[in-house]
Amino acid sequence: MEQTLSSYSIFYTVADCQNISKAAAKLYISQPAVSKSIQKLETSLGCRLFIRTSRGVQLTEEGMVLYQHVKSAMDLLRQGETKIRQAVELGMGHLRIGVSSTLCKYVLLPYLKDFVKENPYLNISITCQSTSETLSLIQEDQLEVGLVGTGGSPQGSHAFCFDFVSEIQDVFVAGGQYLHHLKERGIQDHEILQNSSLMLLDKNNITRQYIDEYLQKNEVCVRECIDASAMDLLIEFAKINLGVAGVIRQFIEPELEDGTLVEIPLPAPIPKRSVGFVYKPQQKASQAMEKFIRFFHKSSGDRHPNMPFP
Repeated sequence: MEQTLSSYSIFYTVADCQNISKAAAKLYISQPAVSKSIQKLETSLGCRLFIRTSRGVQLTEEGMVLYQHVKSAMDLLRQGETKIRQAVELGMGHLRIGVSSTLCKYVLLPYLKDFVKENPYLNISITCQSTSETLSLIQEDQLEVGLVGTGGSPQGSHAFCFDFVSEIQDVFVAGGQYLHHLKERGIQDHEILQNSSLMLLDKNNITRQYIDEYLQKNEVCVRECIDASAMDLLIEFAKINLGVAGVIRQFIEPELEDGTLVEIPLPAPIPKRSVGFVYKPQQKASQAMEKFIRFFHKSSGDRHPNMPFP
């Protein structure tokens, strides 16, 4: 396309006004400038676009063909402008969030409930996968923000900002019947982990890596291990007395309170971890991302914003 958008805009306005002087007044440019632009467009296309009449100008057959296409283009541009204005006025936009299924259920969804109330026109996509995958997708600009837990050493984690949300405590739990059977076998409290079917998240999970580091550091030799893809499964497995599950205390408080699950005493407690939102530092954030971060800082009272991760 040899001509600029302004040339076609002038052509379109002249065709609508059917008068060069009226088009010039509407465009706030001189009449000679309009005439020169039309002449240049005709020379470029190799045909006449207008013929002069006693009342002004009229489109030729070639001019009418061009006008129909230019009108369609102008209509599309107006639709785009309208949508942009609506997006700005209504707070529309698209926010892409990455999170594990566990943190999505127990941390992200309760937080999003209030955010969506304030931003009802914002489109939100949630992708559930491991922390490492979330960080990779943020690095590749396929996600704006992720909700992750610290622990382990995800590759490239130093490249992100970390906004603290809450602390979590990893614990081991089991059903009362399972613990009763262990005691009948003479297993003492400090021997439970070594003599149980230990149920943990799969090895790609940051929580699993953190638990493995704890077990290795405390020289706990695991006799038997059952891997699961989701913490909800571990909780349900523990409830039906399949073994001892490594879970997060904050997510099983009702079960601990009513005695459905019992926390296993440990010689050394597992160090607490942090959960927070991660995102690229110093990036040109979308309007949706800026709203999300502002809302979080407002609701959290700006607790530890923009910390390096982890």
